[in-house]
Formats: sequence, C-alpha cells, structure tokens
Amino acid sequence: MASTLSPVSGVGLLSIPYALAEGGWLSLVLLLLVAMVCCYTGQLLQTCMGASPDVRGYPDIGALAFGTKGRFAVSAFMYAELYLVAIGFLILEGDNLDKLFPGTSLSLGGVLVLSGKHLFIVLVSIFILPTTWLRNLGVLAYVSASGVLASVVLVFCVLWAAVVDGVGFQGKGTMLKVSGLPTALGLYTFCYCGHAIFPTLCNSMKEKDKFSKVITNQ
Repeated sequence: MASTLSPVSGVGLLSIPYALAEGGWLSLVLLLLVAMVCCYTGQLLQTCMGASPDVRGYPDIGALAFGTKGRFAVSAFMYAELYLVAIGFLILEGDNLDKLFPGTSLSLGGVLVLSGKHLFIVLVSIFILPTTWLRNLGVLAYVSASGVLASVVLVFCVLWAAVVDGVGFQGKGTMLKVSGLPTALGLYTFCYCGHAIFPTLCNSMKEKDKFSKVITNQ
C-alpha cells in the first residue's frame, strides 16, 4: 500500500497527467497540500484509535466523541462514501474491459442478454464480492502486490508508446488553468482515498504502534 505522502498506485497515479492537463503545472501545489492534509489526518486517526481499546473504526470514534448520534452520523457518511466509490470503480472497470474486449456478450437462457459494459460490471462485481467478506486485510497482501506490479507495467507501456512507437514528449502544457483547478483538485484528492480502510488496516497489523510508518513511508 502506498503511503499518504505519495499517490495511491493504480487509477490515482495514472490520473495525475490528466489533472496536470486540466489545472496546469502550478496545480501540483494542490497535490502537495492534499498530501500534507491526508498525512496529518492519518496521524490524528491513529491518535483517536489509541484513545480507547474499544475503538475499532470510524463509527467508534464518532461514538467516543458525540455518543450514539455521532456513531450514526459517521456510519452514514462512511458507508455512503464507500458505496459510491465502489460504484465508481465498477463503472471504470466496465468501461476499460469493454474497450479491451469489444462486442462481448452473454445470453442467459435467451431471457436476459448482458453485453458490453453491463456484462463486465456484473463479472467484476462477482469476482470482487468475496474480498469484501474478509475482516483481516493481511490476506490481501499478495493481491496488493499484484496491483503494484500492474502499475509498473502500465507505466512501462506508456514510456514504450512515447519512446519506441514515436508518440514522443512534445506536449508542453500550461502553467496555470484556473477553470480546470476544481477537476485537478478532485483528481488529486482521489489519489489519497485510502483513509476509509485505515482503521481496518491498523487493526490488521501485528504492531499497531507502527501505523505511523505506514502513513509516512512506502
């Protein structure tokens, strides 16, 4: 897992070039600010979880601070975020797989026909669903390693297209594009969307007191 001082590998990392195209080179200041805020809030989260042995996640922190109403409010916001982010990733996977395998379809008894993006969204959902039942993220260590490998392969492919296939590096970009700053800020923030799993990750560690090293180091 990447630290909060560097963008999350995968979609977040690959979205940075588009963010630069939208906001300009000076928008990188926003990336630095987002990184600093996420690092600081990660440290605060560790402090909150260390305040009581009963704190296992965000709802417990809400209950510790504001009672039952706090638990309900935090749970509502957290589950809404996780639900919407999951939908976003499923749509992204459906779009990408549909481009890789155009024209793919599946007929279920002649009654229901799934094709294109809809088919791949269903297949990805079925494949990913069992991982949501795990209560210890340590089991996903090998899956995480494969994700890092995939990011390396993608970066290599981009460099290959630029150098070997003759695409080149002619794009100069702009220094600042004010109209694109909201989009750039949204993409930079998306790079650091790992906070939702921090409590589970911390609880899965054998040495929880070293969680701060996860935040500040690779």
